[in-house]
Amino acid sequence: MTAEPGKDQAGGDGPQKGTRYSAAEIHENVLEAAEEELGRPFTELAMSGLASGLLIGFSFLAAALVESLLPPKLHALGGAIGYPLGFVFVVMARHQLFTENTLEPVIPLLEHRSATALRKVLRLWAIVLPANVIGAAVFGFVVARTNLVEPSVRASLFSVSERSISGGFLLVFYKAIWAGWLVALMAWLVASTKDTIAQIALVWLTTAPIGALGFKHVVVGAVEGFFAVFVHRTSLGAMLGSFGVPALLGNILGGVVLVALVNHGQVGESGGSRRDYMD
Repeated sequence: MTAEPGKDQAGGDGPQKGTRYSAAEIHENVLEAAEEELGRPFTELAMSGLASGLLIGFSFLAAALVESLLPPKLHALGGAIGYPLGFVFVVMARHQLFTENTLEPVIPLLEHRSATALRKVLRLWAIVLPANVIGAAVFGFVVARTNLVEPSVRASLFSVSERSISGGFLLVFYKAIWAGWLVALMAWLVASTKDTIAQIALVWLTTAPIGALGFKHVVVGAVEGFFAVFVHRTSLGAMLGSFGVPALLGNILGGVVLVALVNHGQVGESGGSRRDYMD
């Protein structure tokens, strides 16, 4: 019988060998959790995706808050400090974020390589992505149309949102590949430990470069883009065409190719043998 994720054959909570989980054990943790998520009902996935879209907005607020306290030459540092906050909320609450799903449900697809597995992945994406976007739009609207923050922070919201959605199609696409890579890597690394503090640290380490280096994340950027739309700094069509579409495509490419395929590839064949051996 296959061991439960994070459990050894004796029923313990540690890795089977040594002091760290092996790549195959991390792969197994991701695989079993993802297969459970693929079978969840529509309503549960939609509400989880909506919650992610709302919570990820705190990355926008936190980055703007820290930036408002720093001189311009340290604004990149402010992004590194504040940007990961929304991701911490989403990951620790176990909500569905589309860019994490460029890794987790793709692993079962690579493992089974069937039309049924593909349909399940596409179903999950078709539910979670719109739910994320709706949550992002709601958060962006509230921040734009209410006096939620002080004027000094609000000024930083304008600059953060404008930088986030700028660059044009090709540059956004390119920078989104890096963000997709980092967020999918985050999901893989979080599966390597059960310690809460370690998980928070890993989330922070993998998402801080996105804020610091101006990489493009489609859901955080959607919050910032909708904010810009609702304060009349851009049009909805321009935001979706020059940011939303290329960011989505880049995030998918970065997550699926650079994390899911690579990390599955290092254990894929041995992973199947390992499960057979453990049955």
